[in-house]
Amino acid sequence: MFPAADDYDIDIDIEESAVDSLLDVTPSDVAAPTELTFSRNVFVPLTTACRYTCSYCTYYDVPGEATLLSPEAIRDVVETGVDAGCTEALFTFGDKPDDRYTEIHTQLDEWGYDSIIDYLYAACEIALAEGLLPHSNPGDITQSEFRRLREVNSSMGVMLETTADVDAHSGGRRKTPGQRLNTIRAAGREGVPFTTGLLVGIGETWRDRAESLLAIRELHERYGHIQEVIIQNVVPNERSDFDQPSVDTMRRAVAMARSALPEAISVQVPPNLSPTGELIDCGVDDLGGVSPITDDYINPDYAWPALDELNSIADAAGLPLYERLPVYDRYLPASVRCGDVSPAPDPVDTDAWLSTRIRDAITADTDAGGRYRAVAGRKRQPVSQP
Repeated sequence: MFPAADDYDIDIDIEESAVDSLLDVTPSDVAAPTELTFSRNVFVPLTTACRYTCSYCTYYDVPGEATLLSPEAIRDVVETGVDAGCTEALFTFGDKPDDRYTEIHTQLDEWGYDSIIDYLYAACEIALAEGLLPHSNPGDITQSEFRRLREVNSSMGVMLETTADVDAHSGGRRKTPGQRLNTIRAAGREGVPFTTGLLVGIGETWRDRAESLLAIRELHERYGHIQEVIIQNVVPNERSDFDQPSVDTMRRAVAMARSALPEAISVQVPPNLSPTGELIDCGVDDLGGVSPITDDYINPDYAWPALDELNSIADAAGLPLYERLPVYDRYLPASVRCGDVSPAPDPVDTDAWLSTRIRDAITADTDAGGRYRAVAGRKRQPVSQP
C-alpha cells in the first residue's frame, strides 16, 4: 500500500519479488522499437492557477498573477493549429484553483461557468468545432468529472510522477500518491484512454521508480486504459534546484518502463527535455505531442524540436516515423483503425472507448474528419512540415 492510498480506498499491493526483478533490468534486457510515433498538437494553457505548489514547477502562478485564457484566445490558438495541420488540442492547467484564486473564480463566473471543469468542457467544444481532437491534462479530478469530460475528449492524462511521498510535493497544498492513483483509477473506471508517467529526479529512489511502474501496470491490467507512459526527467529552472538526471539514469529508467509495461503501452520521452537519440534503443517508441507552432508552457526554457528534427532522430535510429492521433489506434472505431492494430479490450463501464461525439468527429465527412482518418489509417507518408 502506498502513502495516503488508504484515504482513497486503493488497494495496490506490489510483490517485493516483482520490484526486485525490475530493479535488475538493464538496457540490454529490452528490445529497441520498430517505429517511432508522435502527435502534432497545439498547446492550450487554459489557466496557470493551481492548488498545488510543487517545488520543481514553473507552470503555476500565484494568486493575483495567474492567467485564464479567454474563449476568443482559445479559438485563435486552435485555428492556428488547424492551419498548421495539427490534429490535437492539448489542454493543460494546474489542478483546480482553490479558494485563494478569487480573480480566476470571479472571471469564470462572469463568463457564465460554475467551475474550471465546466470551462474546460466548453474549451474542448471549441476545439472540436474548429477541427482538433482534445486531449486534456486537468490534474486530479473525480470519476464523475471524467464521465462528463470524456464526452468531449479523445484521451486524457495526468502524471503519476512517483508513488513516493517526496519533499518536492511538500507544503500545506501538496499532492499525494493516493490522489494521483485515485485519478488514474477513476479514468479507467470511466473508460478514458489515458496517459500517465514518471518524473525522474525529484527525490525518489530506484525502488520508488520500480513500484510506480508496477502500480501503473496493475491499474492498466484492471481497466486496459493506459495508452502511453512518459518517462520524463526533471530539468533545472528558476524554482528548482534539482539536478537533471544523467543519461545513464534515464536509460535505465526507460528500460525498466519497457520491461514492466505490456507491449501495447507506448513508452514516451519528451524530445525537448531528454537526450532522445540515446534512449530509443532502451525501448522508447513515442516522442509525444509535439507542437510546430506553440511553446511548451510547462517547460518554457526548453523549445520543441522542429518536425525535421524528429525525422533526424528517427533516421539516426534507423526507424520510420509516423504521426498518430492523441488517442492511440487500438482505442479507435474498427472502421478507421489500422488493420494491423489489435483493438483494446472493451472498457469496464462504458459501451466504447470513445464517446459518440468523438467517434462522430473522427468519422465525419469533413476536412477535420479526413485529417483524422488519414493519420489513424497510418498512411505511410513521410512526416513533413505542412
